[in-house]
Amino acid sequence: MILIAYDGSTDAKAAIEQAGELLGSHPATVLTVWQPFAELMARTPLGFGFAPGVLNIEETDDASRSAAERLAGEGAELARQSGFNAQWRACTELTTTANAILDEAQAVDASAIVVGSRGLTGLKSMLLGSVSHAVLQHADRTVIVVPSPAVADARKRRHERSAASR
Repeated sequence: MILIAYDGSTDAKAAIEQAGELLGSHPATVLTVWQPFAELMARTPLGFGFAPGVLNIEETDDASRSAAERLAGEGAELARQSGFNAQWRACTELTTTANAILDEAQAVDASAIVVGSRGLTGLKSMLLGSVSHAVLQHADRTVIVVPSPAVADARKRRHERSAASR
């Protein structure tokens, strides 16, 4: 079983395609992680500074869960098109996205985890953190990190220029 983390981004789609080329005959679970509203608000600088009664938290969470399930279903369809026998799964993030991915990998007994990477560097990487980096650092199983297509292309051009100048 291969666990594929999927958030609907171009990078996540590329990760599915690349993983399909390498592992397409394996069964896979495509995972989308969503965050309950209370958890999201607890982590923002404003905290629970919204007016009571203005927002129905249950409805918000139901909508978030439904959106995550639709997204995971989309990812599973992409995985099937890439050769996987794929199912989808959505789970809540209660601590970090990386921990949710690692917990789900354990739950489905995944032999490997596939994640995309946006390739952020410098200050952006430090401020935004890196799910792929955290998964890689804390995993107890194989992790395949697929670089962003834009980053991979830029790196390829840089290597080609470097090789040509030698």
